[in-house]
Amino acid sequence: MRDDVEFGTDSITFDWKRLFFLILGILLFALVHYSPLWSDAVDPVGNKIVLSKQGKGALAVALLAATWWVFEVVPIGITSLAIGALQAFFFIRPAREAFTDFMDPSVMFIFASIVIGMVFTKTGLTRRLAYKMLVIVGERTSMIYLGCFLVTAALTHIMAHTAVAATVYPLLISIYGLYGGGNKPTKFGKGLFIGMAYVAGAGSIITLLGAARGPVAIGFFNNIVGRDVGFFELSYFMFPVGWLMVLLLWGFFLIFFKPEKKVIPGLRERAKRLYTELGPITKNEIVAAVIVLSCVLAMSLGSFIPALRPLDKTAVIVSSTILFFVTGILDIHDLEEIPWNIVLLFAGAMSIGYCLWETGAAKWLAVTWLVKFQHANWFLFVMGIAFFVMIMTNFIMNVAAIAISLPVALVIASYVGVAPEVILFAALATAGMPFLLLVGAAPNAIAYESKQFTTGEFFLYGIPASIIVLVVIGFAVLFLWPMMGMPTGG
Repeated sequence: MRDDVEFGTDSITFDWKRLFFLILGILLFALVHYSPLWSDAVDPVGNKIVLSKQGKGALAVALLAATWWVFEVVPIGITSLAIGALQAFFFIRPAREAFTDFMDPSVMFIFASIVIGMVFTKTGLTRRLAYKMLVIVGERTSMIYLGCFLVTAALTHIMAHTAVAATVYPLLISIYGLYGGGNKPTKFGKGLFIGMAYVAGAGSIITLLGAARGPVAIGFFNNIVGRDVGFFELSYFMFPVGWLMVLLLWGFFLIFFKPEKKVIPGLRERAKRLYTELGPITKNEIVAAVIVLSCVLAMSLGSFIPALRPLDKTAVIVSSTILFFVTGILDIHDLEEIPWNIVLLFAGAMSIGYCLWETGAAKWLAVTWLVKFQHANWFLFVMGIAFFVMIMTNFIMNVAAIAISLPVALVIASYVGVAPEVILFAALATAGMPFLLLVGAAPNAIAYESKQFTTGEFFLYGIPASIIVLVVIGFAVLFLWPMMGMPTGG
């Protein structure tokens, strides 16, 4: 609701809704931060997990940030800056620690991924790929949805979903440009970009190359259970779940974001003509493609070649940014075009994630929630873990969500009679599909750059999409995985 107050010839527009949620975030922070200390969490072994004053403060900051992020009371990057400032002002963590996390390697990975997308756009590679795809999928908007989703999901099998989103994003911009919607939001635009984010998450659970969460989870599993999970074993169980989600999401977007146009007449012929007008592939296109493919290959082969495992993925992908400037593909003006609002968003997400972890607030939350299921049916216990991981991974990086919840869950599992394998795979699947907040995954934030949807819309439609995730996980736990040979429980 907006009130327009006129003074002479000028008018001031006041946004009461924005003010309400601005104050709500502050009140939630104050209510939690200044409340008396909360009760300890007790794990099944009897160990007490104390929620310190700093831990309570971390939860307070997280509530404020979530409120401001969802309702966009200030630019999302500014909310991230508030996360660092609040930690310092209220002595939750020292400023050096709070703001050092803003330059975490994961943030630099996202920065470099965005640069790759810029390069693909500047060189014309995205237009070339977009026109070729449209020639193949045709003029029906439902098939354009499907074609974009299939390409996105398939790419996450061989490269990190952040890099995939950054690569596919400019391609979708080119495709949307041919839809005729201009710069204004449309149902087709919302479905195209939110769909890319969701599908990138669904596809990334299928192999260990899609995200860092897989190797981290397997490491915990190996240390606690004493058994390793191989690359192909993970893909065997995750493949049907990931691709079932991709197809269901296609149907989801056809229902919730049914395109205004069923077909785009003449699109195939127009795409052929535009592709021809691009002419032969240029030197910059070749150089950009070689640089990106070399980085992807270096990151991917680390899973198969032991000698390449020490290579840090962030260092590899950041080297692509350096090479783009060395070869002259990018210049200083391109650096100024970086969407720093998105980079700051993830910088703040890393800071609050580490804050919840280091203050013990995240472990307190995990134990408090999971012990409620220690006497429950084994299926409810597994779904309780899946739900907790899904919520946590929307607020903090999914690697941290796994690191917080999986060790606790595996310890409690022995008391419930649940096979550890089903816990590992259920947690990994939900950790890869945070559909509520932009900070849940880099593809979410990259899609937001399209300006086709608000953070509130993303959250709203993320609720039914998250329910679909839980239904699919429940189906896999009860029927699919046991038929495939996975031990469960009960």
